[in-house]
Amino acid sequence: MPQTESLTDTVRDRYLDLMKRSLTGALTEDNDSILGGVRTAGSTRLVKRVADVVGRAAGRFNLEIAVKKPYDEQQRQLGQDWPARAESMIGLARMDNIQQCIAQIVADDVPGDLIETGVWRGGACIFMKANLVAWGETGRTVWVADSFQGLPPPDAARFPADTGDKLHTMGGLSVGEQQVRHNFERYQLLDDDVKFLVGWFKDTLPTAPVEKLALMRLDGDMYESTIQAIEALYPKLSPGGFCIIDDFGSHASQAGQAIHDYRKQHGITEEIIQIDNFGAYWRKAL
Repeated sequence: MPQTESLTDTVRDRYLDLMKRSLTGALTEDNDSILGGVRTAGSTRLVKRVADVVGRAAGRFNLEIAVKKPYDEQQRQLGQDWPARAESMIGLARMDNIQQCIAQIVADDVPGDLIETGVWRGGACIFMKANLVAWGETGRTVWVADSFQGLPPPDAARFPADTGDKLHTMGGLSVGEQQVRHNFERYQLLDDDVKFLVGWFKDTLPTAPVEKLALMRLDGDMYESTIQAIEALYPKLSPGGFCIIDDFGSHASQAGQAIHDYRKQHGITEEIIQIDNFGAYWRKAL
């Protein structure tokens, strides 16, 4: 071991590497396509609709039908596939980004809590909490904000960018609050500093008891979800804090456009840094 690297640093890095590989399914090379699972639920394709019906029927008898598929390390790195069983679909590069941002927050003592808006199975939030534990950070809350019933139908009259959006039909995006809590418990990371904001962002975020943020991670896909989140939360982001947009590139005409519109309206000029083809972030000026 290099003399400049302490045992504490090594253990922290290995713990966090294990966490992100487990949370993304990279550790188990999770790439099954489960009938009735996230890849078939709510699909408009006939073959997947049939597969979903068959899979759900089998589930009533405590049976699981899965199609084995080759694991692609590069796709998992970039979050370009959809793991069947893992707690996160964001991939390793975007997990690395969370880790790097939190390390910088700790190093610079940036005040505030951490939040994700749109959590799916909770993987990114669980990883945020793991980072705080690994650094011995106390007094910071991880806010877990989601409807816990999927995405809303598009409101095209108010948010034309979302016209025709079908995400609300995808049953695989709907994960209940109790399941997410259980996922935190499985990693022994559920405590009083993990708080849930349950409901549509327009109802929960403007009045959420969040005083100050060091990290905000927006994963709402749609223009509506993204603009509602950033309007409510960005004014609470501390100087030196980080704003991460999970869908900046993958939903450029929706989430990405909402970010461009908000930044232009408020004169935000900090450089947007691309993480992968999906996510991007910037650091609020100190």
